[in-house]
Amino acid sequence: MKRLVSIISQLLILAIALNITNTYAENKTELSSYLSLLPKGTDLSVLVETVDKNPTTLAAFQNDQFRQPASVQKLVTGLAAMLELGPDFRFVTRLQTTGKISNKQLKGDLIIQLSGDPTLTRKQLAEMLSVLKLKGVDKIVGNIVIDNSIFIGHDKASGWSWNNLTSCYNTAPSATIIDENCFYAGILPAQKIGNKATTSVSSRYPITITSDVRTISNKSQTLDDKYCELNVTSADKNRYHLSGCIKHSSQKSYLKFAVTDSFAYFSEILKAELAQKQIKFTGRIIEAKEPITQSLAPLALNQSEPLSKLLTIMLKKSNNLIADTVYRTIGAHHFNMQGSWQNASDAVKDILLKKANIDLENAVIIDGSGLSRLNLIDANKLMQILQYIAANNDTLHMVEMLPIAGVDGTLQYRKSFANNELKSIVYAKTGYLEGNYNLAGFIKLKEDKYVAFVQFISGYNYITPDSAAKNSAIIEFERTLYQDILKKR
Repeated sequence: MKRLVSIISQLLILAIALNITNTYAENKTELSSYLSLLPKGTDLSVLVETVDKNPTTLAAFQNDQFRQPASVQKLVTGLAAMLELGPDFRFVTRLQTTGKISNKQLKGDLIIQLSGDPTLTRKQLAEMLSVLKLKGVDKIVGNIVIDNSIFIGHDKASGWSWNNLTSCYNTAPSATIIDENCFYAGILPAQKIGNKATTSVSSRYPITITSDVRTISNKSQTLDDKYCELNVTSADKNRYHLSGCIKHSSQKSYLKFAVTDSFAYFSEILKAELAQKQIKFTGRIIEAKEPITQSLAPLALNQSEPLSKLLTIMLKKSNNLIADTVYRTIGAHHFNMQGSWQNASDAVKDILLKKANIDLENAVIIDGSGLSRLNLIDANKLMQILQYIAANNDTLHMVEMLPIAGVDGTLQYRKSFANNELKSIVYAKTGYLEGNYNLAGFIKLKEDKYVAFVQFISGYNYITPDSAAKNSAIIEFERTLYQDILKKR
């Protein structure tokens, strides 16, 4: 009986081993050997395939397990956007009116129709107002209506970390965006330990900042100082308060904060630019959350760069604001209604199924950026996205939108691919959330052939006293795995 149990155990071990092996042509190498390069407790999914009509699987390990995609989610958003909106789509901001211009007065409401353009700048707004001035308008006899009805519902997606909402990379993708809804504030430690630091913000920003940040010694070993962190809280009308501690220094530090009240921010900038152009108005600034259906006369407009260029920025720099405004725009465009997180999710799945034959089934698509920790997708589905992008790259041109190892974007300085044969031939989207280090993209081979790969690493926690060595295990894992894949091709 014991011998039978032993045989069964050995067969089970063999079955598991066979399940986790990867095939390089005629050779087989266990992916568990690569997993051993990562800290204990780390979880892994890997899928590597050739790119052709009948792909060959070169490596597969837990490729059907749902994972948090982080920013590799932008591949899903990018493909859906190209298929639905097209490469020439542009965000358009319009100045319109319900009235007429007479005797240097605009008699009627000025309508500013916003489209959620993530690249709209204060300078562009000023240029549109200059057009208004050139049309002879010195005074607006009516209200200014800011139409941000393109989107509906909460501007923050489910599953976003609450403590990151004041960070610029987590700016809420509202319809009302100007200068990326992001601003800088300076903080200068006090000369004397224990005194309050000084904060400052440019008058250009309609922002209020208060502070009671305490200056502490760089060498302090007290628990009060060790666990005293720099914190920020926000209130309505873009009021921010800094608290906690900052280490002593003679240099001013600059912090980037997300605008939390986008309508108030836009309104104050608008008023400042109107004053600069010496255009007066008699009414109020009003927010229109429902589409305006009455007939409007055009006055001026601004167009963003085409979608193809915006997606290049989104993928190379992992721009979350572009990803999430494009995502909500997909929902609005596909269903011809106000865009929301939910209809965008349904739209993305519908578009990919009908236009690319990619069924995301029960994958969880919450946002376009991957910031939400509720997003879930497996390597198999993401590989279908990659295969479609590669097969249709003559029209999509998305491979070249990806960061290139050692060249640009988020792979420019990634040590896994620096100073080795992987430099310049790895085209991939990175994805990072605390504990997650993901990659998805291509290794470019000779004669324009590619190998596609998906990597999900989760539960990563490498404890080291040297902060620079924190990612050393990730670096060694990626360098070893992808160099081996390249050698086998």
